[in-house]
Amino acid sequence: MGDPFKIDGPAVISFSGGRTSGYMLWRILQAHGGVLPSDVVVCFANTGKEMPETLDFVHDCSLRWNVPIRWIEYKDHDKPQQRWREVNHETASRNAEPFDALIRRKGYLPNPVARFCTIEMKIRAMKLFAQQSLGFSDWTVVIGFRADEPTRVARLSVPNREPFDRLAPLATVGATVVDVSAFWASHPFDLGLPNMGGKTMHGNCDLCFLKGGNQVLSLIREKPERAVWWVKMEALALALASKPSGAVFRSDRPSYKSMYEMAVGHGELFPFDDEPLADCNCTGY
Repeated sequence: MGDPFKIDGPAVISFSGGRTSGYMLWRILQAHGGVLPSDVVVCFANTGKEMPETLDFVHDCSLRWNVPIRWIEYKDHDKPQQRWREVNHETASRNAEPFDALIRRKGYLPNPVARFCTIEMKIRAMKLFAQQSLGFSDWTVVIGFRADEPTRVARLSVPNREPFDRLAPLATVGATVVDVSAFWASHPFDLGLPNMGGKTMHGNCDLCFLKGGNQVLSLIREKPERAVWWVKMEALALALASKPSGAVFRSDRPSYKSMYEMAVGHGELFPFDDEPLADCNCTGY
């Protein structure tokens, strides 16, 4: 078997902006002698709700490793084929503009079952970018799933109707969160968010509804203003949604407004029994 990190194009490397996908990108670069083939492109999909440190980390990886990273975002448009745009570190949305526009178009909120945020802002935006900007008709999407994420890796084998195949080289070589943590501990730079054994609980959308309730409360206590947008979107959806289930991000726990009040009111520190529904590494694949 050849080197799983030696990627044959055409391919898009999906860089989520986290430590795992960053480690994957570094391994791919090493396998190619530091320079990717012209038809292997790194792509970061920004939702506008990523932590500022995530955006800086993507930019740092590009500069320090001398690898171009293409930044894309969802853009609202009546024509589905035009619902994306290319940005960069300077012009990327930082106030949830893509996410806000998507919710207004849908008229209801995403939830753990209907994760249209991931589908529209990441999968479809990257697909349109690959087709329209790169000219790909069929390609491989390279994803940072690890060997210790068997459920996510197993989903990659499920047939799909998309024009791309999916590949997880970290899983192929047996890489785990331990390897990711060790790599960044010894690397000259790192993501500027807490490293919890290789995982980044602050990562991706700041208060993503896939995060556990205690985790969300902790993040709100740390910085209460993080909750403002999520509370605003729940209020908006209540006015727009045709049924109550569309007005909440999660039906199995309190609203973001209630959790904000719990957090700033210094209630019970860890009142929830839930666990994160995913490690909040929203590649969506």
